[in-house]
Amino acid sequence: MAIITKIAAQKKRADRYNLYLDEQYAFSVDEAILIRYGLVKGKELADYEVVQLQYEDEIRKAYNDAIHYLSFRMRSEGEIKEHLAKKDWNVQVIEQVMQKLHEHHYVDDLEFAKAYVRTQINTGKKGPYNIKQELLQKDISDSYIEEALTLYKKEDQIEHAIQLGNKYAAKNKKLAEKILKQKLEQYLQTKGFSFTIISIAIEEIEYEKEAEEEWDSLLKHGEKAQRKYQHLEGFEYRQKMKQALFRKGFELDMIDRFLDEKE
Repeated sequence: MAIITKIAAQKKRADRYNLYLDEQYAFSVDEAILIRYGLVKGKELADYEVVQLQYEDEIRKAYNDAIHYLSFRMRSEGEIKEHLAKKDWNVQVIEQVMQKLHEHHYVDDLEFAKAYVRTQINTGKKGPYNIKQELLQKDISDSYIEEALTLYKKEDQIEHAIQLGNKYAAKNKKLAEKILKQKLEQYLQTKGFSFTIISIAIEEIEYEKEAEEEWDSLLKHGEKAQRKYQHLEGFEYRQKMKQALFRKGFELDMIDRFLDEKE
């Protein structure tokens, strides 16, 4: 048996206390542990009680760490576990901390998923698939993700896809219409929208060009191709130009017109 001979508050942490057993420093505990176990000067502690106090204090410190981590924003259970693991808390301590967080309703993966989806809907920068992948990375279950994604209505997905598509089209208006449409579809896929939503949005996105605009785009690409193939002549030159401009998405009749005029 060991006797508590001194209890002293830490200078930098008023909520933590240093315990001295038999006149020697032994360990420190959180104020909550001090009160719960009625630790006072003169109290006798068995070896197993010392071990239990130290274990309880580990849990308390890890719990405080988790609360601090949660103070910045909502976190998923997986994020909290990962954070605590990086701080080198052992598995048993982490499980005890998670149990306490659940008891106090500080962690709820379904509510986290719903809040995450609402935030993404408000920003309008991602489709459902990308949102799902991000939630999976945070260890949210499939069932919770699917329930949360019901908040992302079809009409909102279409509106966001149109907005993103129009911005993309405006930045890439030099591309041939055919190529621009293909790239728009690919772009919206990378943003996480389904083919169904993309096919509807494409009908509303302003990517189509007037004949004069398409011709201007062809002129720019054609002049660039000319500089590349100016060392060639005759049939070889014409074929290389056709191939280059066709790959850019221009129609063959427009390409022939360009080459005829240049000749």
